[in-house]
Formats: sequence, C-alpha cells, structure tokens
Amino acid sequence: MNKFPFVALALSLALPLTLASCGDEKKAAKPRIDPESVVAGANMQGRVKVAPVGVEAVSDTLRVAGQITFDENRVARIGATVTGRVTDMAANIGQNVSRGTVLGRINSSDLSTQQLAYLRARSQYELNRRAAERAQQLYAADVIAAAELQRRQSEASISHAEMRAAADQLRLLGVSASALGQLGGKGVISSSTPILSTMNGVVVERNLALGQVVQPADALFVVADLSKLWAVALVPEQQVRFVRQGQTVALEIPALGGAKREGKLVYVGQVVDPKTRTVVVRTELDNRSGELKPQMLATMLVTAAPEKQPVVPNAAIVRESNKDYVFVETAPSKFRLRAVSLGEEVAGRRVVISGVKPGERIAIEGAFHLNNERNRQALEGQ
Repeated sequence: MNKFPFVALALSLALPLTLASCGDEKKAAKPRIDPESVVAGANMQGRVKVAPVGVEAVSDTLRVAGQITFDENRVARIGATVTGRVTDMAANIGQNVSRGTVLGRINSSDLSTQQLAYLRARSQYELNRRAAERAQQLYAADVIAAAELQRRQSEASISHAEMRAAADQLRLLGVSASALGQLGGKGVISSSTPILSTMNGVVVERNLALGQVVQPADALFVVADLSKLWAVALVPEQQVRFVRQGQTVALEIPALGGAKREGKLVYVGQVVDPKTRTVVVRTELDNRSGELKPQMLATMLVTAAPEKQPVVPNAAIVRESNKDYVFVETAPSKFRLRAVSLGEEVAGRRVVISGVKPGERIAIEGAFHLNNERNRQALEGQ
C-alpha cells in the first residue's frame, strides 16, 4: 500500500498553518505605540521647556447674572385716598414730578358726605361753646347752679372732640389744612379731590383711565427716584462663601457697550431660596447721568480673597475635542498627555482644578509641537 499520497496531503495542510503562525509571531513582535505618549527628538530640544507646576495666590472671579432695578427705598406707589371716579389725569408716564404735584383728580360722594359731617360737627361745637360761655356768665350772676354750668361745659367739650375727629377723617381722605380752613370758613362742599405725588421723581407707571372707579387699595401711579438704582443678582448657594457685605464688585452692562460700573455689596441675603437654591445680593449704583435703566441686564463680577492654588501657563495647554490637556514629563525627553480641569485665566495663567499636582514637571513651552509629534508618531505606529 502506498503511503506517500497521505504524507503529501498532511504537508499541504500543515504548511499554511505554519506560515500563518510565523506571520502572527512577526506581528506580535512589533512594538506597540502608546497614543498618549511622545518622545521629544533632538530637533525639538530647543522648542520644549519643562518646569514644575507652580503655586500662586489667585483670586477667583465669580460671574453672576443679574439686572438693574429700582431702589425700593425711592419708589412711591400712589393711590386714591377715597373711593371715587376718575375725572382727570394730569401726569403721563416719563414725566418728572415734585412732591405735591397733582397727578390726577377723582370725584367722590364719600368725600362730600364726610365734609357735611364735619360742617355739622363744627356747627354743633360753635353752638355748645356759646352756650357754655353764657352759662359761665349766668353762674357768675348766681342765676344758675354749678351743675348746669358743668353740663353745658361738658357738652361743649364733647362737641369739640367730635369736630376734631371729623377734621381728622377729612385729612385721611386727602383734604389739606388750607382746604379744611376754607371749608370751615365758607362752608362750600367739594366732591373733587386731587391725587398728589408724595415724592420727587419720574412717573414710571399709570394704572387708571377716565371714568374708572378707583379705591384706596388701588396703586394708580408709581413714582420713582432714578438717581439711585440697585443691581440685583442671584448667587448659587455653593458660591455664597465668595461674597460678603461691603465687598467691591464690578458690573458689566451689555446695553452700555459692555462698560463696567463699580459698586459695593450693600446686602447679602440670609436665606437660600428653596426653589432656585440661590441667595440674593444687591449693590447700589449712582445714576444721576440717567444712563442706567431699570430692567437692564447686567453681569456681576465678584472677586474673592486670594488663595494659593496650582497654576499652569497658557502655553502649556493643549485643546482637543473640547477638553484641556498638558504634557507631563515621565522621563528625560519623554512626555505623556494628561487631561486637566482648569479655571478662569488670570494674567496669562490658568488655575488647575484637577489633573496635575504642584511640583509635577510639565512642558510649559512647546506643547503644541509635542502634540503634533505625538499625532505623527501615532499615525506611523498604526
């Protein structure tokens, strides 16, 4: 029996496996390239500079969105002093007014009724006063007894108190002292009463129309003194430690072309809003020029006290895929790319939040060239 055909078949089957095995050994023998590492060649020695991560005293700047608003201590919400119907509107929005300026007028039957009550009380008082004076004369002439004198004097005192109460009620309804004097002297009743400004400022709201029936609870006009305004911002509770009352802050106001204004924090809230998890802070701004307008948007910049923090220069940072990296030296002329978390830029340096520690040696110059070399070596190693 001939066995050679079987040997030839076995050799033909084993040969491809042997060649494949040799190919695998060659591939396995090829060194693997670390895509995050790079070797700085002789041609890069002058371009790359290495130094340890330094520590500097840095002041963090907190940026908080806010807005310009009214100084609530300089705002007056003015309403009618009595229920009535609007008969005149004398002031318009944007008009400058002074204290005592007539903003509008209303006609009120309640005012007429109260004036009539005052005139009755005044007339009764005059009658009782004269009766008490006559009783004093009669008592002196021994015509009446002391009890009668005391009764008439008591009636005069009671009527005087009633007259004063009626006068006070008219003052509460907005009747001035001069108008009250004319009412008592001439006895002329008027159902019209003015709505008067209670401060100097600008009319910023008007909430009435001719013929409208208004009540004392209604705010018909809002007058504000715009020479001083507030800038209000909401600080997240995690950053409240950076703010304190009396601290100087800067404000960026886009409506003024990004111009900055400075002020001091006059108020830092004591309570965290449970819905927004923020604390209200406020500063005062001088607005005698009239440039600032309530409801303008603003960004409040709060600079915290300096703290020692690790920093790296901008030249050491490599930006890829929206992430920041630096090259850490692992051996002479050998570097490894490492992701870092950085804070805001301060004088050409970035604060390191995480990724590298003080004292670690990094490439502070030539990071761009190292990254190009790393990419080239990774491509060649594929």
